[in-house]
Amino acid sequence: MVEENFKKTAAATYDIAKIMGGLYGDGFIALKGAFSREWVQQLDEDIWLLYQDALKRPGGAVGRGPKRHYVEIHPEDIRGFVDLATHPWVTAVCEAVLGPDYKIVEIGFDIPNPGAVDQPWHRDFPDPEDTIVGRRLNSLAFNLTTVDVAEDMGPFEIAPGTQWDLPDNFEHGMFPAKDSYPRYQALAQRKMPKMGDISTRSALTIHRGTANYSDKPRPALVLGVDAPTANNAERHDLQITRAYFETLPEYLKQHLTYRLVDKLEPIYQAHTIEGLMMGEA
Repeated sequence: MVEENFKKTAAATYDIAKIMGGLYGDGFIALKGAFSREWVQQLDEDIWLLYQDALKRPGGAVGRGPKRHYVEIHPEDIRGFVDLATHPWVTAVCEAVLGPDYKIVEIGFDIPNPGAVDQPWHRDFPDPEDTIVGRRLNSLAFNLTTVDVAEDMGPFEIAPGTQWDLPDNFEHGMFPAKDSYPRYQALAQRKMPKMGDISTRSALTIHRGTANYSDKPRPALVLGVDAPTANNAERHDLQITRAYFETLPEYLKQHLTYRLVDKLEPIYQAHTIEGLMMGEA
């Protein structure tokens, strides 16, 4: 009954048609002011401690281009995980697009440091059959900045509607041919969220991180969520200690793909994206 009431509350709060239209149309939607600035400052503190630790471990921080890293973490590594994973907008979006049996499969953060260069236009992974043949989205990536993003900080750039592009001449199914870049650049929208804003997108929508000309890094938390037909959990290792698991709301337990452990193990990241390492040529 608690879960049923939770779902009804989330669904009633947000316009499901608008959510579906945004993600099946542009491939990107956002909610302003989802969290307080104080909550985000706490998240930022957690991320910087985790980043410093990850840089010391082999496979702890993987490159996503020059001066740019991605770090996969454990849910209990950040104090606000439950707040994020059970936010009514997050749950409403997941229910609407991925169905009632969606699963959280990944949490991590991306940091474009000063000196990061333009990434090549790309997808985060190849199109699944669900999208190519069935024309359905079966995964989503949520992003939450820990800073107020400015134009010179390497803002995220997305080409709306390109989640439906067939991967003809895409290298590794992810990197479109460079002769298609003018089209993406003509479509491109730069996103400059503020602390507390949250967005979600199809990771198939063609996008890139842009050059960070500032003297400030731009951390962004990433939450990956799958429909039952997706297999992105295979790329990740979502560990939860038994003690932490017992503290989680029952609703959330049902929406996690996880490995129960007595003690958290360091994550050696398997999902590298080699095509991003050199930046845009």
